Amino acid sequence: MTDLFPPQKPYQPLAARMRPRSLDDYIGQEHILAAGKVLRVALEEGIPHSMVLWGPPGVGKTTLAKLVAELTQANFESLSAVMAGVKDIRSAVERAQQAQAQYNRKTILFIDEVHRFNKAQQDAFLPYVEDGTLILIGATTENPSFELNNALLSRVRVYVLRALSVDNILTLLDRALADVSHGFGETNIVMSAEMKMQLAKAADGDARRALNMLEIAVDLAELKDGKRIVSTSTLAEVLRDGTHRFDKGGDIFYEQISALHKSVRGSSPDGALFWLVRMLKGGCDPHYIARRVVRMASEDIGNADPRALEIAMNAWQAFERLGSPEGELVIAQAVIYLASSPKSNAVYMAYNQASVAVKSNPDYDVPMHLRNAPTSLMKDMDYGDDYRYAHDEPEGYAAGECYLPEEIKDYVFYQPVTRGLEKRIKEKLDYLHDLDQKSLNKRYDK
Repeated sequence: MTDLFPPQKPYQPLAARMRPRSLDDYIGQEHILAAGKVLRVALEEGIPHSMVLWGPPGVGKTTLAKLVAELTQANFESLSAVMAGVKDIRSAVERAQQAQAQYNRKTILFIDEVHRFNKAQQDAFLPYVEDGTLILIGATTENPSFELNNALLSRVRVYVLRALSVDNILTLLDRALADVSHGFGETNIVMSAEMKMQLAKAADGDARRALNMLEIAVDLAELKDGKRIVSTSTLAEVLRDGTHRFDKGGDIFYEQISALHKSVRGSSPDGALFWLVRMLKGGCDPHYIARRVVRMASEDIGNADPRALEIAMNAWQAFERLGSPEGELVIAQAVIYLASSPKSNAVYMAYNQASVAVKSNPDYDVPMHLRNAPTSLMKDMDYGDDYRYAHDEPEGYAAGECYLPEEIKDYVFYQPVTRGLEKRIKEKLDYLHDLDQKSLNKRYDK
């Protein structure tokens, strides 16, 4: 009887089929895997060590872990920190102990997204890393120094994996198109060099994303005269939804908001606009950016141009009324204004210094002359005694009057810069300081 449903090979995505099977096939990360580099030498000599691979998605963390196991002839145990618990870790440890006792084989325990393990889970495998039962390889997209215990970090070596270059991605695409066993080598695919370049740039350093997009493009390609033709419209459809990396709350998120803030501080409207749009197109909440822009107006511009804070607040309110995408333009307007404004962090520094002074000094009493005296009893107790009402003084300024506790009367927190409006503020404060000095000199002369 004919089998109506003959067995078929299980489907595997192109990215899985094209996973490198040797270090020579591995693309990228030359800074740690080039000839003579410490990791390369260790693997070629079959001496693995525990490590954490830190880098963005799609740069080969899992692949490298598997290659380490193959090159060192070690058992490979894999756990996902999202799904695994302490029980799973113990089971992996038991299998590792059996492999060591029966076959004298090392076991590599690969933990994907290791940053998601809590302290108890991280502590669970520490003794076995310590005694050599397990060689731990963790993969993370987050900064290990923030996410992993110091005890664990001290037992591993951290390797930083970088996003792949456009040339790396082009090599990967060409290899997938030519590979007969695992790629599209037996499929007559027509795809221009310009299209491959577009796809490589859109992959944003992510090999998995590049191969997934290539696979979709081939699936959607027009079949004509035995060829699969990837047209411009086909590629546009594949790239339509945007591809830039952005992880809300992760390292890339903080790197990009840092780049935006530093571009504003550095008076680069072009840089600021680029990072603003990059974050918006990557899916960042515009409300978050608007709030940060208000902070920038105060921290980095302050009184050098007080209009910056007003414009930032107006942009936030305008976005609330317009919504997205129309309201994103007003945020861009505010960002460009801030980046173009004169800069001063004098208010920011003054606030921080005042905070330090408050924390490091005792709770001094308010000087008597600065206290309010709404009752006769308080007046009898000298509240408000000798207070000088500034509006009744020459030029509306009570020269020589002190508004700090006597113990810290010489503290100076606010020191305006000589840029923008703060230049004029500085001139005024210097003038008032001269009046204070003259008033004090008169007292001493008496």
